[in-house]
Amino acid sequence: MRYKILILLLLVLMSLCALYREYHFSMMKLQMTYQCWSLENQPNHSYQQTDFYRYGMNSAHMRMRTTNWSAPTVLTDTYNESALKKYYKKYYKKYYKKHPIAVGLVVFAVGRYLGYYLGNFLISANTFFMVDQRVIIYVMLDDFSYMPLISLNRLRTYKISKVKRERRWQDISMMHMKIISEHIADHIQHEVGYVFCMDMDQIFKGSYGLETLGESVAQLHTYWYKESPNKVPYERKEASEAHIPLGQGGVYYHAAVFGGTATQVLKITTKCAQRIMNDKKNNIEAVWHEESHLNKYFFLHKPTKILSPEFCWDLRKDKTPDIEAVKLSWNSKHYEFLREEV
Repeated sequence: MRYKILILLLLVLMSLCALYREYHFSMMKLQMTYQCWSLENQPNHSYQQTDFYRYGMNSAHMRMRTTNWSAPTVLTDTYNESALKKYYKKYYKKYYKKHPIAVGLVVFAVGRYLGYYLGNFLISANTFFMVDQRVIIYVMLDDFSYMPLISLNRLRTYKISKVKRERRWQDISMMHMKIISEHIADHIQHEVGYVFCMDMDQIFKGSYGLETLGESVAQLHTYWYKESPNKVPYERKEASEAHIPLGQGGVYYHAAVFGGTATQVLKITTKCAQRIMNDKKNNIEAVWHEESHLNKYFFLHKPTKILSPEFCWDLRKDKTPDIEAVKLSWNSKHYEFLREEV
């Protein structure tokens, strides 16, 4: 009888060990399993950007489909969605069936913004953001009790973190970069291959998918994408680390959307955070806070992909011939109420 009990216990122990090996994933294993390979570490193969993006002249309003540093500018009619899907399936077939491309979506929800915007943002992201891909939505908020109860579709999950609420909305804005960089370094880079950082006062209106993925992705600003460099609101104070001299620059980017591979977004946010903190030590505040520093980063380190204003459009502004299908729209702004200081 004693031997039977020992054998039974041994079998149970072996079963538990097998389950542990099957379901236990270290952070490194997660990174290996879910990493979305960048151009640096993709399998050795040949392909052309023209397989995915159609080049040439666009409308008279927005002629650029590629930049002078050869980064594609993505508009509704400039990408081949089926070709993109075939590409990922072909080269990542071994991993694709079990683990679709993993994309992180980082969103901050603090103060009055939390109750006012977060629910609608999450509902629309659940419908339109990276459909059929594995998505982790990283919600960073200052009050767990206000987290909306929204059931997510398959392949999607939340990871919720508590963040400190700053007294001034300007400080909240500028601390985004530091907090994002810390979370990417700590765990996000081991869980997803691509990361998008977005403001939550927006609503997805259409499919936002594989066409947006790239090494480093920047968003053209609705109000400034047609203006000359001398007219856009770069930081002009020479003492600021976000300074871009008059006559230099070229494209003005919106901080409401930026992304890329986890490695690249870590570099972007870390460098911006360093510059923001250096300015803070010297009692300097850039004119558009973290957006000014993001523009300085992309001024020095050109993005590898640019999203047209269709991917972040203010519907209060009349659409031009450039804007065929809005993918993500600004929500109504009530700054006089939402930005009240603590």
